[in-house]
Amino acid sequence: MAAQVRYCFITEWLDPNSGVLWKHQLFYYPQSKEVEMNDVKNRRVFLKRTIYEQIKEEQLYLGASVNVFGRRLTITEFGDEYTRKKFESKSERTLAMVKPDAFKNLGKIVYAIQQAGFSINNMRVCKLSKEEAEEFYDVHRGKPFYNNLTNFMSSGRICALELVAPDAIRKWRALIGPTDSNQARAEAPETLRAYFGTDKTYNACHGSDAPDTAAYESNFFFGPGRLPGRCDLGRGTTLCVIKPHLVADRAAGLVIDLIQESFSVLAAQLFTLDPAASAEFYEVYKGVLPAGEFNVMVEELISGPCIAIEVADRDGSPCVESFRELVGPSDPELGRVLRPQSLRAKFGVSKIRNGVHCTDLPEDGELEVQYFFSILALSKMQ
Repeated sequence: MAAQVRYCFITEWLDPNSGVLWKHQLFYYPQSKEVEMNDVKNRRVFLKRTIYEQIKEEQLYLGASVNVFGRRLTITEFGDEYTRKKFESKSERTLAMVKPDAFKNLGKIVYAIQQAGFSINNMRVCKLSKEEAEEFYDVHRGKPFYNNLTNFMSSGRICALELVAPDAIRKWRALIGPTDSNQARAEAPETLRAYFGTDKTYNACHGSDAPDTAAYESNFFFGPGRLPGRCDLGRGTTLCVIKPHLVADRAAGLVIDLIQESFSVLAAQLFTLDPAASAEFYEVYKGVLPAGEFNVMVEELISGPCIAIEVADRDGSPCVESFRELVGPSDPELGRVLRPQSLRAKFGVSKIRNGVHCTDLPEDGELEVQYFFSILALSKMQ
């Protein structure tokens, strides 16, 4: 009988109560869907080998956050040479960007990204200032197109994404196609620039061209202390959270696309919540729902990355109630009867794994948006 495959990673976990940073060996057994953890410092077993089906192999790469029984672990190193050889080539990163001219098609582009096999490690919707656009494109300073390019890139919202995949840089540039959108339509008609671009400047998407460029560009948007182009409004808007099970199922782009058909996306960001943040966000439901149901809601929200979106009505009207109509009843089965075109009817699996969260009460819209885009986003910078 062949030996069972085992992967080993070194992870870090910051204890929110003590502030102590713990290092663990995380062992993952893909065939049996089991995990095991050892305390590195004290050289003892922390978690005995046990079944944990929430982890998928594609989530395991350097820098990734994985949730194991309520602990958000950051993978910092490969734990042995076998794991390094298996995963190192899968962990290349690149910086992708949806430009202002294609932002209205953000959902379609995110869907194409996920269907192409990329993992989204970071994601933020921004509106760069002229100075921030000049900083990002500093390598082109002095070139004839520099002023027009930076004016364009600061003219509207963009979405920056850090993508992970084997050969990610080449793969993303192949997906977006030639720089000139007209050339893309002639030579690579199935690429994103062919579909959504106009010309050589208004060409829908950006992609890093080399590993050092990818590192610089990702750090520009997602590095410590960085929050360029913050664009959340925080008033007259509502919150949508695409839950972890839809992100894992690569359906987030479909949800964003349906939102963009009727509403405006003002801000969006990928988050991986810990138990304390999830429980705090859902605190309004504590005491209203049975304790067991509340705990399961919290556990679902920390089971993987989620995408928070600030949603606005296109004419500026309050939108909590109108957006809740698009989302539908909390129970997807009921939604499939009463509102079959609602988001939860289309994407929900159960009352807990119901696809998306939305703000329920008009007075809570501002509070929920601020929780994600002020409190959590600022803490994530540190």
